[in-house]
Amino acid sequence: MAAALRLQQTLRARLREGRAEITVVEPQSYLTYHPLLAEVAAGSIDPRHVVVPLRRVLPDCRVLTARVTRIEHATRRAWVDAAPRGERGVLTELAYDVLVMAPGSVSRTDPVPGLAEHGLGFATVGEAVSLRNHVLEQLDLASSTRDPELRQAALTFVFVGAGYAGVGALAELEDMARYAAKGYHNLTAADLRWVLVEATDRILPEESPELAAHTLAELRDRSVDVRLSTRLESAVEQVTVLSDGSRFAARTLVWTAGVRPAPLLRDTDLPLDVTGRVRCLPTLQVLGPDGEPLRGVWAAGDCAAVPDPSAGTPGARCAPNAQHALAQARLLAENLAATFEDRLPTPYLPERLDCSTSLGLRRGVAHTRRGGQLTGRRAWWLHRARHLRRLPSLDRRVRVLTDWLLAGIFNREVVSLGTVEHPRSEFEAGFPHQ
Repeated sequence: MAAALRLQQTLRARLREGRAEITVVEPQSYLTYHPLLAEVAAGSIDPRHVVVPLRRVLPDCRVLTARVTRIEHATRRAWVDAAPRGERGVLTELAYDVLVMAPGSVSRTDPVPGLAEHGLGFATVGEAVSLRNHVLEQLDLASSTRDPELRQAALTFVFVGAGYAGVGALAELEDMARYAAKGYHNLTAADLRWVLVEATDRILPEESPELAAHTLAELRDRSVDVRLSTRLESAVEQVTVLSDGSRFAARTLVWTAGVRPAPLLRDTDLPLDVTGRVRCLPTLQVLGPDGEPLRGVWAAGDCAAVPDPSAGTPGARCAPNAQHALAQARLLAENLAATFEDRLPTPYLPERLDCSTSLGLRRGVAHTRRGGQLTGRRAWWLHRARHLRRLPSLDRRVRVLTDWLLAGIFNREVVSLGTVEHPRSEFEAGFPHQ
């Protein structure tokens, strides 16, 4: 969306005169602003306010709500399917002159027994809302049951993966659940057990060691059980088994252990690296087998293996995160427009990442491009200001800001709306069984 938006602005005259056409193919009709999903899960932001309708912000583009099933760049053709996921429709062939690959990434899952049956993802708005409802339903269950084993399992929450997504989601939900527990006559915050499992020897690998250590200390101060250098080995029958020998029942298992390139890339004739990403030059042009740019194809974001000279390691590639994706998308559009005017494209030179994350209300960690480090309330304010500025729609910025202002005036909303995930259940229950 960011690339199409900038290209739409650059080529507006050509588009309106019919001398150019931009077609955007995306299975969802909106963009999801992923860095704020943790606050959606905690109820601080309305889920609709972190999505941006594509047709509203791209009025000069042709938007197709469909899935690309195959790309044959040698003949400049792509095939798309507009049928809902799980159904097979009639494939439509699209011819193109220039291809921009930006399908992003999907959650990277491991073949852990029981994970597919009991695990919860955290990559979409629907998953964030579902996780919030699920956590609140576990509090209801624990408060109502007389079975001590069921109560303990309901009050145990396991998160696998300690990057920004995992740490942010756990911290926000722990903060929300601690507040929600005050409304139960037989629950306290001390009854809740939160476990964070990380396969490496540290959390927040994107952050400096100092901020990562501060975050680890804060989580442990909040009684979060952080297991480093530990892997999930099994989740069969909702029993969590870890590589350190631990074994306990948990009705909540959230998987946030990294991402992998979109599977679509395997159905193209584009050159991929060993990780499955599209091989790119610093100008974001796809690298051909002869070492020269592959004519007419560009890539950016999580799907693109773009050289990162700032890493200081030969052969290093940009990490798959939102900051690189947005910066690359804007440069891609400018470089593409430059080639139309016979100008040379500009190489992507990553700036120092200004990463941050919220750890609940009025708590956070952040570092600045100048190397400064912030914690607590100041980091939390900076985190919110950064993401408010980066939201790609003025309408969404105002709505998110309003959500935050209202959350500061009124108490948290801690109502579970689990029935929205199965809206026909009550209707179907009204029919007599045959």
